[in-house]
Amino acid sequence: MGSFSIWHWMIVLVIVLVLFGRGRVSEIMGDFGKGIKSFKQGMNEEENKSTPAPAPQITAQQGDAPVAPSVTPAKAENKTEQS
Repeated sequence: MGSFSIWHWMIVLVIVLVLFGRGRVSEIMGDFGKGIKSFKQGMNEEENKSTPAPAPQITAQQGDAPVAPSVTPAKAENKTEQS
């Protein structure tokens, strides 16, 4: 007597669909899913803020010279065409 049978749930489902329509229910569920996703992203961001990653240390060895970025032939051609 205290539990609902499958027929009770079917009637409730039909009433909800009649009141809100099929499109409205799917829209509500989509918004609910987006809310959960946003909540998880917020939790991950908060977790990342509390434990910052150590900065990578780059050491220069003796005899290493700074390297200039190379220009590929395709980039060089584009620069001459634009001029």
